[in-house]
Amino acid sequence: MSYTGKYELWELLADLKSDCRWLDLSLELSPQTPHWQGFKPLEVKPLYTFENTEGVFCANQYTVAGQYGTHIDFPGHFDPKGRLAQEYGVPDMAYPLVVIDKSAEVKANPDYELSKLDVLEFEKVNGPVPTGSFVVFRSDWSKRSAEDYENKDAEGNSHFPGWSMEALEYLIEERNIAVIGHETPDTDSAKSGNERGMVCEDYVLKQGKLNVELLRGLDQAPAVGAIAFITFPNVRDGVGFPSRVFAIAPK
Repeated sequence: MSYTGKYELWELLADLKSDCRWLDLSLELSPQTPHWQGFKPLEVKPLYTFENTEGVFCANQYTVAGQYGTHIDFPGHFDPKGRLAQEYGVPDMAYPLVVIDKSAEVKANPDYELSKLDVLEFEKVNGPVPTGSFVVFRSDWSKRSAEDYENKDAEGNSHFPGWSMEALEYLIEERNIAVIGHETPDTDSAKSGNERGMVCEDYVLKQGKLNVELLRGLDQAPAVGAIAFITFPNVRDGVGFPSRVFAIAPK
């Protein structure tokens, strides 16, 4: 489709706003936002206030880890030769969204790992996962309180779901997807991460793919048919950054 008229894109935008659902798939960013336990909470330091500027303006300084809250990991996060934030353009922020829902399985087993069989069963119903898509694992983990994301047992071991290596190898090597995403703090399940390390995340990033973590609201998105936008600043040598992720879905 070619848009050559002066106002055609504006008309398209108006149609999208009136005829589609706009879904925010990101967590609110604050000191209370769920994040990987190895990072400190977001720090907010007032630099100027309405009180000390006689009512003119206010401004804050924010100190935050790159991989905080809903965020994107670039390949350079794990790969010394991997691409960094500034190597991605604005078109690299938009993707076909594919949502694989295994929330029922996760409810029964918090250590659940999304398998290759899960992907194949999904494709039987919805068709092949498209090349260049953003494939997310819906677990409904984001419905938990921030304090319960790690889901630790009496011995202090975390329990949360993740991807299996076989599923990722299929999606990347057979379907050539561009991005994976999930609601949990890691690509790997906590159980697998404790036993083997972050092997799944290492694989994804060293294949030159993008990784998005700590999503929310995936229960509002359709299995297929939506467009997702993964936004991030053009930060020099960035290996990861908090991201506002949203989707446009049919009503």
